[in-house]
Amino acid sequence: MASTVLVVTALEDVTADWVIAVLNERGVPVVRVDPADIGLGLIFGFRIGQGSRVWDGRLRTASRGIELGEVAAVYYRRPTPYATRYAQLPRQQREFAISEARHGLGGVLHHLHGALYVNHPSATSRADFKPAQLQRFAELDLRIPPTLITNDVEQARKFAADHDHVIYKAFRGLPPDEEGHTGAIWAQRIDPESFDASLAVTAHLIQAEVPKTSDVRVTVVGRRVFAHQVAAPDGALDWRCGDWNELIHTPITVPGPIVSALHSYLASFGLVFGCFDFALTGDGGDPRHWTAIECNPNGQWGWLPDAPAIAEAFADILSTEGSGRP
Repeated sequence: MASTVLVVTALEDVTADWVIAVLNERGVPVVRVDPADIGLGLIFGFRIGQGSRVWDGRLRTASRGIELGEVAAVYYRRPTPYATRYAQLPRQQREFAISEARHGLGGVLHHLHGALYVNHPSATSRADFKPAQLQRFAELDLRIPPTLITNDVEQARKFAADHDHVIYKAFRGLPPDEEGHTGAIWAQRIDPESFDASLAVTAHLIQAEVPKTSDVRVTVVGRRVFAHQVAAPDGALDWRCGDWNELIHTPITVPGPIVSALHSYLASFGLVFGCFDFALTGDGGDPRHWTAIECNPNGQWGWLPDAPAIAEAFADILSTEGSGRP
């Protein structure tokens, strides 16, 4: 019976380290692979046909080897982009090598027969769009902020006029610059007087500001739910913009109807895990005071006070449910 957990991620991944440590303590076989090591650091040979209906073969890293048939579960975290591996090549060669690696090696790793994925990369991709998240929240009767996505300055001005205060949020983080450094644009209050024709250049997400009393991070792993109120000492609109070590955490119980909606949300996207952000506008015991902001289907949780328990929840799923593969 297959029992190995394949962890697909970059070398520097503290979140994955938490789960791997628990699996090691339990004696569960673990192999860590970064697909961008393809080359002498990652050798493979996969076969199908001649009596085999599923991909079979061996994957070998610099220190470990594994047969595909040994994989019971895949913890798919944050592997290094193939573009980093081939950055030194001329453009045409680089794009070709990236595409071949993604469709060849990735095409097999994304379709391991019978393996449990937490989460499957295609499910993560589907759930990574904020418009899809907000629509699904609304379909599940969760409160959401009034939201406009536009590149029309007149619509932006009208939306702002209809609400006391509005904020801007980027859909994604900043891409790497020429030196490879990434960045972020935090949620921020905006002055409608600053709106001009430059809005037409791309899409913008504008929301009515929620009069929140606090923020809540809810981490759902399988059927287990972990929740904390999160506050920045300086009362920043977006707690992510400061020192995460200075954040104030307070445990909170999530109302039953919210919990049920979150499980339905994950199921609708084919996810096993997700990190949800809420704005709380009053008593945490009243579901009407919970406003859903977004869900990161591959979010970080190692910084949370519940990180040890969350790691155990991941290990439970990967080693228990994954081991049921024939």
